[in-house]
Amino acid sequence: MSNSLVSKLKVVLADSYTLYLKTQNFHWNVTGPSFQSLHNLFEEQYNDLFEANDEIAERIRTLGEAAPGSFEQFLGLKTIDEAPATPPAANAMVQELAQDQDRIVATLTAALKEAQANDDEATIGLLVDRITTHEKNGWMLKSSI
Repeated sequence: MSNSLVSKLKVVLADSYTLYLKTQNFHWNVTGPSFQSLHNLFEEQYNDLFEANDEIAERIRTLGEAAPGSFEQFLGLKTIDEAPATPPAANAMVQELAQDQDRIVATLTAALKEAQANDDEATIGLLVDRITTHEKNGWMLKSSI
């Protein structure tokens, strides 16, 4: 299998894990009049990301390489910024997560093109499913602003 594909999947995993952690952080720290709806939306999204992280890591392993699994490794791979030390206001959280959904779709799309070039149908299926989920999550977040 292509080393380039596995490299791109490692970035996907790093972005997915970073977005998972940030979304959970915002779930814990959101306040304001939209607390309940955002708290629930963030929880739904971080739970999905939790499961996705396992699927992505297992796909990397299936392709014969070790999956990155430390904050240090993710720091060198991710394109998504971590949550700020001081939680922003609820609306800023939503805007930031919406932008992150667009960013991870770009990461996933780059990996998808590589999977297509390698005729790797299993990876293509995984990436298409993730793109669909993140596009929907982005729409839901943008609709909450």
